[in-house]
Amino acid sequence: MVVHQHRRRPGRAGEALRAAGVALAVTAMSGCGGGAGGDDRPPADAAAVVRGAADALAKTGSARARTAMEMATGGTRVTIRGEGGVDFKNRMGQLLVMLPTDVKGEDEHRPITELLVPGALYMKNRGAGVPADKWVRVDTTALADGNLVTGGATDPLVAAELLRGAQEVTYVGETEVAGTRVRHYRGTTDIGRAAGSASAEVRGALEAAAKGFSKDTVPFDVYLDEQGRLRKVRHRFTYVNNGVIDVSSTTLLYGFGTPVTVVLPASGDIYAGKIAG
Repeated sequence: MVVHQHRRRPGRAGEALRAAGVALAVTAMSGCGGGAGGDDRPPADAAAVVRGAADALAKTGSARARTAMEMATGGTRVTIRGEGGVDFKNRMGQLLVMLPTDVKGEDEHRPITELLVPGALYMKNRGAGVPADKWVRVDTTALADGNLVTGGATDPLVAAELLRGAQEVTYVGETEVAGTRVRHYRGTTDIGRAAGSASAEVRGALEAAAKGFSKDTVPFDVYLDEQGRLRKVRHRFTYVNNGVIDVSSTTLLYGFGTPVTVVLPASGDIYAGKIAG
């Protein structure tokens, strides 16, 4: 596996990363894979098919989403799960992200609400000294990972756009995802290449990730339906922060066409104080 190492970036961007983003993943760590079938003919250009997945989603409009981010380090493994919806036309989404029950030492805790919009991540119930009725806003273009791992869930829109840099793609075969017949592809994607081809709304986040990771190559497995729409994708990152953390980020899309409404918080509801690490 290729190790992706963040370079330290001084100033407010680095502070935002530590305070509002990586804390979610690192706190989780401190607190505690489809058969092929059929004899279908492979596509002539598997990489081109995978690179077009984001465009296919934009034509679809919207979908429901489930996310899972599994992190492993030092023999400890935790999974952060999310569920919500994404509006691919308007480039917005909303997720409820649930930390494992033992992360905070509590039997139950409220999920973190995340609003995903171009260039920003909003989080409510963030904790770490933030009042319960306030939101935290993070500039994703200032995060060294572009919010690929920061929020405990890879933005489904960014996960699809990341495939625009797909290379060395192999067609594995047909299988099923949630009862839907899909084609399974495996390969690597280049973050910098994806940023150069990405839609304007997510380009800044991917450009930040391309600069923040010492290596741009990210292995993936992706499953596309007969319309070329992304049904499932798993990216594998290796994150270096006070030790090596292997991150497997999975996005599952379903319920295409389901309306998704995202209402951004008023400016007075955004927390302006200092966020505890």
